[in-house]
Amino acid sequence: MTTDMSQFFQVFFEETAEHLNEMERLLLGLDVASPSQEDLNAIFRAAHSIKGNSGTFGFTDMTEVTHILESLLDRVRKNEISLRSAMIDVFLEAVDVLRGQLDGHQHGSEVDREAASSVSAKLNKLTDEEQPGKLFSRKFHIHFSPSSQTLAGLRMENLLADLKRLGNLEVSEKGGNRWSFTLETDTGKDSIEEIFSFFAQAGEAEIFEEELGYGFFESPAEKKDPGYGFFEPLPEVKQDDPGYGFFVEIPEKPAEAPKEPVPPAEGVNWGRRATDRVQGGEAASIRVGVDKVDQLINLVGELVITQAMLAQTARGLDEALSDRLANGLSQLERNTRDLQESVMSIRMMPISFVFSRFPRLIRDLAAKLGKEVELVTVGEGTELDKGLIEKITDPLTHLVRNSLDHGIETPEKRISQGKPAQGRITLEAAHQGGNIVISVSDDGMGLPRDKILAKAKEKGFEVSENLSDQEIWQLVFAPGFSTADVVTDVSGRGVGMDVVKKNITAMNGKVEIDSFAGKGSRVTIRLPLTLAILDGMSLAVGGQTFILPLAFITESLQPRPSEIKTVAGKGRLVHVRGEYIPLIALHQIFGVEPKVHEIHQGIVILIEAEGRKVALLVDELLGQHQVVIKALETNYRKVDCISAATIMGDGTVALILDVGALVKITQN
Repeated sequence: MTTDMSQFFQVFFEETAEHLNEMERLLLGLDVASPSQEDLNAIFRAAHSIKGNSGTFGFTDMTEVTHILESLLDRVRKNEISLRSAMIDVFLEAVDVLRGQLDGHQHGSEVDREAASSVSAKLNKLTDEEQPGKLFSRKFHIHFSPSSQTLAGLRMENLLADLKRLGNLEVSEKGGNRWSFTLETDTGKDSIEEIFSFFAQAGEAEIFEEELGYGFFESPAEKKDPGYGFFEPLPEVKQDDPGYGFFVEIPEKPAEAPKEPVPPAEGVNWGRRATDRVQGGEAASIRVGVDKVDQLINLVGELVITQAMLAQTARGLDEALSDRLANGLSQLERNTRDLQESVMSIRMMPISFVFSRFPRLIRDLAAKLGKEVELVTVGEGTELDKGLIEKITDPLTHLVRNSLDHGIETPEKRISQGKPAQGRITLEAAHQGGNIVISVSDDGMGLPRDKILAKAKEKGFEVSENLSDQEIWQLVFAPGFSTADVVTDVSGRGVGMDVVKKNITAMNGKVEIDSFAGKGSRVTIRLPLTLAILDGMSLAVGGQTFILPLAFITESLQPRPSEIKTVAGKGRLVHVRGEYIPLIALHQIFGVEPKVHEIHQGIVILIEAEGRKVALLVDELLGQHQVVIKALETNYRKVDCISAATIMGDGTVALILDVGALVKITQN
């Protein structure tokens, strides 16, 4: 029966991406002067697995690149050649090429063949280093007669390059289907056979060893099993007791188990995949599709809504009849809440998935800008929703690039200011209450207040010298705003910080800036832990119920008539502690007949978003709720000033307010 390999493609794509990420992480952390043998073995194993798995699925372009890369890594880890910085650069370039090939195969897009050829040539050039004066202990004569089928897919230059890595190679006959080689080497026949097994069919290569030892005895070098970093050598058995060939001495106590788990053998893992180990050796995790998790979360959300509806119905029954029902519903509520929290935790991922991409970004960009930068990460294990992981990546990338380009000075300038030549960028994540707080800070020059203010005036912004620092810093989020004197491919176009603010606000988050002249700056992002559940305040406007995200509420009050002002061209304002704040009546926005017609009889809620404060007029506050978010556009259509919807305990639909859109109303 033929196996349908297509069902395993996604497993291959995911695991190969993980191998490439691990290779990049280890390469960036290698000490060129004294590389860790464990890390070199791990990098080699990753390349070895990619080569084997890509060959299984017929992705020969990836196999060719990883084969050359693997061979070079093997020589490095065996100390046959010394590691150099130039090698790390080429290795990282090979990782990028493999990523491009993987993406092309996964999405059916065009693969850059020139990039693959270029990096293969660079890898081959690195492996062509000779060791002058080297005397080899073994000599082999090889006759290679490839079939027409082999010749069609054979790249002879790759075969020759692999043989040259073993020692001195001389080609005595070449062309067509007849080749003859002489190879002087320290390795055994099995290493040569392994190379030919990759390129040729069985029986096409004949390998003979020339006897050395002055013609009397064959004196082969000690054959060492390379192990490829997977296995430790077996201990030698002491032969004090001859045993007559039948018995081997048994140790008094069993050997200790290896501290590190033995990596899986080459090949694709078709089923369960252990990403961690627990006591007893059982798998601690299982790969599950995100769509299945989303479906489970949606069903639990429906269960929460149903439980709330039952609880509200039970409260309307006779107390004497509903005691047992109320007790049961109370237990159901606790169990439902625990179930909801457990299911939501399935989507939680450590923010290290985002942080891990920045060492490479900073390394490449710092080299391009001629700067020395150290990256420090804190709280990599802090977890947040996978949906947020995907959406926070671009904003953080903008912030890191800005810190490196605008914040960190050149080594010469830093030294002249009494700073160390190497700058520092710190990425930090932590939980605070029901939010996650992510900050990007640097020890550079800080934001130039005067330059920002001058640029704002030049662009026609209404600003004055009396603005606070926080108000000045918020100007950098304006669309098209940039203080760069020269436009480069790194920055200067005024695109970036406004996108950061827009994306963070869309996730019901906030972004703040702190800066200290000559000491550096810090950008802080506050986000909810998940996009599936929202902590909100329910508001009544006429006969409608709206949900306002708690994260944007600063306070609520009932103003006196004297505190309400009307200004021509500005509309109505409410005076709060010396500050006039624009007032928005929600019943006018949504065309609802209010229960309260006088402002001083209603409730005013102060919200803050995008650096501005706005007052919302509502009839009354109904209470605080944790609501399950439902996409309005998916189930109905887009509505102005509404971001989503939810279902309340009585079965009615409540609309969730879009705070960003409401704030923009006051700017028009």
